[in-house]
Amino acid sequence: MIRHIVLFKFKPEITQEQRQDFLDMLQALPAKISEVKSFEAGFDVIHSPRSFDMALVAGYDDLAALNRYAVHEHHQPVVERGKEICQQVVAVDYEC
Repeated sequence: MIRHIVLFKFKPEITQEQRQDFLDMLQALPAKISEVKSFEAGFDVIHSPRSFDMALVAGYDDLAALNRYAVHEHHQPVVERGKEICQQVVAVDYEC
């Protein structure tokens, strides 16, 4: 199993509605991409200076499944939207 964790830091001017729309886009992916075996996403509740604004944690059977997800046609628009509204995105992928 591969665990995929992504943290998002929005640009300061991004509204709460835009943030929610992005979260909705992310949460729609598991129904569209069969490689996704588990999926959670949500907004930070601590709001400390070191916090990111939103996180996702997803699971895939193996690296091949994660790679198929990464290039999937339904994932690509979410990646592009993230580039538009985020000032920083970091990720880690590990085997569990």
